[in-house]
Amino acid sequence: MSTHSPAYRAGAGLRRVVRLTLGVLAGAALFVAPAVPAGVSTARAADSTPDGSIGLRLLDVPGSAVGDPRAQLYVVDHLAPGATIQRRIEVASSSDTTTHVELYAAGATIVNGTFLGAEGRAPNELSSWTSVDPGASDVPADGDVTATVTIAVPPDAAPGERYGVVWAEVRSARDTSSGVTQVSRVGIRLYLSVGPGGPPAAEFTLDSLTALRSASGRPVVRASVHNTGGRALDMSGTLQLSDGQGGLSAGPFSADLGTTVAIGATENVTILLDPLVPAGPWVAEITLHSGLLEHTAHATITFPDSGAASATATPTTQARWPALAIAGLAILLLGAAAAILVLLRRGESARAARR
Repeated sequence: MSTHSPAYRAGAGLRRVVRLTLGVLAGAALFVAPAVPAGVSTARAADSTPDGSIGLRLLDVPGSAVGDPRAQLYVVDHLAPGATIQRRIEVASSSDTTTHVELYAAGATIVNGTFLGAEGRAPNELSSWTSVDPGASDVPADGDVTATVTIAVPPDAAPGERYGVVWAEVRSARDTSSGVTQVSRVGIRLYLSVGPGGPPAAEFTLDSLTALRSASGRPVVRASVHNTGGRALDMSGTLQLSDGQGGLSAGPFSADLGTTVAIGATENVTILLDPLVPAGPWVAEITLHSGLLEHTAHATITFPDSGAASATATPTTQARWPALAIAGLAILLLGAAAAILVLLRRGESARAARR
């Protein structure tokens, strides 16, 4: 069995924990669950596992992606057909009793800017390549267990990116009065690109910024993001306002998390501002990123009394151009130095010949 990306870094110190309150999931952001049976909601990253809950986290990060925040939360990788990877996950319990947890892979899709895990155990191509060992475990009170996720890509797999989820599922005892069994689950996303060579490049453009008001009157900035690369994107970022009336500035304001932009798609990223932010005009600077990919755009915006007022953003690549310019200048200087050296040597040769 061939293993991809053998260099891993243990993530035990990351404290990136997904929490699952038994019976009802708490919070929302790290994984967005679909419409599934009662008791299933969403999960979020937490620094600890609260009382009476199950935590799920990824323990291994590829050595090549140690600095990538997405790779610390999700399984994000690129494999050639026929390759295999393994990742360890940890299930921790803060319950005062032993908890039986089912671990399994299921399919997932990206729909209208949302990463959706399949209902129940509905499979897809990626989940059929994925196994979890052990598939079930009794997690001791205030303890944890480790499981291994294995993804084995068939030799004849077609190129492309697939999506899936590794779920940790807890079922309540059947309610004899209602006949209902409550199911709660929390998951780790799988983003797997398949194809020869290196992974497809991730890229996006910031096409526009729109200033608007929410139904309650709060100022909102909406950024239109177009995925022009070959990988799905999980967007995050901040907005800074400057050059307001009297030299005012405001921010930074964080973008609402949870927007996933499919390959080739365009989705809106929303930033909700403080109700006391004046109408403007403002110079808005928005910085959005997915993993290590980052872009910044500027626009002059004014918040309307109600509704929306469009403002076109001007994308910038400030982090890239200086490096390119420096590299170009270095090449020019080296070329000039080489030319001067050739001329000096020719002059010395001519003087030597005259002697």
